[in-house]
Amino acid sequence: MIKNGQHTSSDQWTESGAGQGDLACSPEKRKRSVRVWCDGCYDMVHYGHSNQLRQAKAMGDYLIVGVHTDGEISKHKGPPVFTQAERYKMVQAIKWVDEIVEGAPYVTTLDTLDKYNSDFCVHGDDITLTVDGKDTYAEVKREGRYRECRRTQGVSTTDLVGRMLLMTKTHHSNIDNSDYQQHTDNFGKGPKGHSPWTGVSQFLQTSQKIIQFASGQEPQPGDTIIYVAGAFDLFHIGHVDFLETVYKQAERPYVIVGLHFDQEVNRYKGKNYPIMNIHERTLSVLACRYVSEVVIGAPYAVGKDLLDHFKVDLVCHGKTEVLPDRDTADPYAEPKKRGIFRTVDSGNGLTTDDIVQRIIKNRLQFEARNQKKEAKEIAVFEAMKRQAEGEQAGDTAQAAQ
Repeated sequence: MIKNGQHTSSDQWTESGAGQGDLACSPEKRKRSVRVWCDGCYDMVHYGHSNQLRQAKAMGDYLIVGVHTDGEISKHKGPPVFTQAERYKMVQAIKWVDEIVEGAPYVTTLDTLDKYNSDFCVHGDDITLTVDGKDTYAEVKREGRYRECRRTQGVSTTDLVGRMLLMTKTHHSNIDNSDYQQHTDNFGKGPKGHSPWTGVSQFLQTSQKIIQFASGQEPQPGDTIIYVAGAFDLFHIGHVDFLETVYKQAERPYVIVGLHFDQEVNRYKGKNYPIMNIHERTLSVLACRYVSEVVIGAPYAVGKDLLDHFKVDLVCHGKTEVLPDRDTADPYAEPKKRGIFRTVDSGNGLTTDDIVQRIIKNRLQFEARNQKKEAKEIAVFEAMKRQAEGEQAGDTAQAAQ
């Protein structure tokens, strides 16, 4: 059981040796609100994106997120999986985001920061390149208006695409499997080697990661406690629209999401589901602004004990089919008996399976996109390495004189 809510953080993140505490105590921060800018594609939004935005928000007071258009992404990286309209709404649903800018330029400039009154921009400790191999943050780095946060290890769009194409039931633990390695070779490496930024790795959950995502607000008197349950796999715009609709069912909603364990999800969904394991799905749901609390490993049947324990006022389910429990019973029999069950229609029928089909349909395009991206990253990394070695050799020669 994980409590959620609006986030405040005392995390410390460094940029040129300065931590969050230094920013919080600066005279400038005490005088006025610090406005932070982030930008990106935010395609197939996952908990790694959310964690970047969480860290960025902790560096200031107001977070503005610029999202690139489909055209810009196609030009510099290749075709996105989600449309720009879908990506705009996904980013807006992340609870640390205060404002989004649609159609943000791919290259971040001082003009952009000034236009939106942003003090500085924040990006992960990887690198983003234009179609001609230039660092998209070069200008703001030169002018000292760039901060860096830690990239979330163990997740990337590259990895998620590879999982969807692998189509096995054990992709979460198949790091040594030859078929999995073949896909990591296709999606995590360029022609000359392995990228230091976007290679495939496995996610390792810790209690600290969960604490960082959950702020722990209790329901207050007068709140309507609403319970929903499901897999919420590969958390996407269909889930966001559903949770927003659920959130609007009451004037003061307190939404609890029950997440089923991986084995349970595979029982009723089959194929290679879930794409994301229970720990990854937990962080993805916790990042959503419409969610107040998460139950990890919720029972499939919404029974008396669960309803009484959480004092649930309303149980909601979408328009998707309700599959019977192992004993063929209706998992929502108890809330229906109490008269607190409600079917809600978000107007969005997108499913995780639809996303998988998008990937499979355009498999060759996505393979080419990721290989091109990593080839550019490797070239830049090697150039940076040579530059650092040259500077080190120069310092050694100077010290020997």
